[in-house]
Amino acid sequence: MKKILYTAVLGTMLVLGAGCSKTKLDLYPYNQVATEQAFVDQQAVTFDVNGMYQGLRASGSYYVGGIWNILGDVLADNLVLSQAGRQSQKTYYQWTYNSTSTYGLFTGGYTITRRANAILENIGGFTPGTFKNDAMGQALAVRGLVYFDMARAYSKIYVNAADADYTLPYVTTTSATNMPASEPLKGFYDKVIADLVQAEGLISATGSGVTNIRMNKQAVAGLLARVYLYKGDYTNCIAAATRAIGATPTASTIPSIALFPGIWTDATASDGAVLFKVKNTSLDNLNTQGVNYYQAVTGGIKSEYVVDYTFNSLFQATDVRKSSYISTSAYNGVMQNHIIKYAGRAGTPAGVVDGKAIRVAEVLLARMEAEYRNGAATIPAAVADLILLKSNRYTGYVSTVDAALTGTALLNEILLQRRLELAFEGDRFWDLKRLNQPVVRDAVHGENADGSGTPPSSTIATLAVGDFKFNLPYPQGELTFNPAIKQNPGYN
Repeated sequence: MKKILYTAVLGTMLVLGAGCSKTKLDLYPYNQVATEQAFVDQQAVTFDVNGMYQGLRASGSYYVGGIWNILGDVLADNLVLSQAGRQSQKTYYQWTYNSTSTYGLFTGGYTITRRANAILENIGGFTPGTFKNDAMGQALAVRGLVYFDMARAYSKIYVNAADADYTLPYVTTTSATNMPASEPLKGFYDKVIADLVQAEGLISATGSGVTNIRMNKQAVAGLLARVYLYKGDYTNCIAAATRAIGATPTASTIPSIALFPGIWTDATASDGAVLFKVKNTSLDNLNTQGVNYYQAVTGGIKSEYVVDYTFNSLFQATDVRKSSYISTSAYNGVMQNHIIKYAGRAGTPAGVVDGKAIRVAEVLLARMEAEYRNGAATIPAAVADLILLKSNRYTGYVSTVDAALTGTALLNEILLQRRLELAFEGDRFWDLKRLNQPVVRDAVHGENADGSGTPPSSTIATLAVGDFKFNLPYPQGELTFNPAIKQNPGYN
């Protein structure tokens, strides 16, 4: 873990504005810097909290500055590679990653959580009250968010795991000599939940007065609903989701058909639909989210990946998500279904848009699935939530058919709406893993709108349930530094 902690030390010190060589880092332990320079007053702590959130934005593996918004789709069945693109993320698309060709969230995630740990270690001397509680809540919430995402990427999902299954270490210290070992996955989830439960009790309702660009009580509750769904704790999932979005979310937070497109252009009127987002200003000018999917060039949209032909057919013409997510146009004279979800805000460079981390609709979908799985008593609530969502997505929607759904047909419709709603947000692969379903790509149709082009080859058309590639490999360099961490099976 020394390598990763050294990286985290460097990243945090850069955020703090301290320029140091490696020699100075070796001579000047991080804790001294944190205590003496970074946590002297409320202004300094606020700066450190900002630095922690900066990690969500700037990390090359995570939100705004990374590939999180496409990774879970490239690995799964929502996309097909465009042969005209740059062949980016092809390692993930072809499932050819290995211990020397890995996803950077392992390093980036520990860098972010170390910043959270530094706040928690050094805030104790502050006067009890709102500021101290909120700073602690912010740090616990971000730590829980990041560790949960790391577990999704690198480990089995709780609902499909055995007691003997392991995951990465849940590090809660900034000690540069810490060499933590792999730990049981189920206990890891318990630690995520403990952090988030504590955070919800500490954090302010408004997230330090900056609404949804900081975690607040509603966002933490929404995140808890997500974690409880993955754990299979449906009663707590329902309760947390209801705390986050209320018993009946309003048309402004679902949001309505009229407001829905504004989520993706950061329109103020649609902001209530997002419980927590990672801010990306025009000054930041980070266009990675958009570029992950396409570049605007002379002659049209040059896509890296386009919508899978079969998946595209699941979007009805009356579905507002179809026009908000997908645009059909020609590139080099060939029509393709491009993903425009991250095209950006009006008046800003293409692709510059806030990263949507927790949306009201996702929390509603988690609740309706939990209501279905929780037993007969909550099935009517699942139907009501399904109708609520669909009435705000489909023009001319009539609820009669959905009101009569029961059993497997109801579950399938809930899962379909989840796939449609969260498409191209990096969710699909982890969802398939959670549901214990294979990745099955359309091996007949290619990347063009009419289905022509180059379909996935037979070697990458299916990833069977239980395939070791569902768990990404840990970087071999990190394991060499810390042999106490076990490599995932299949990568040795």
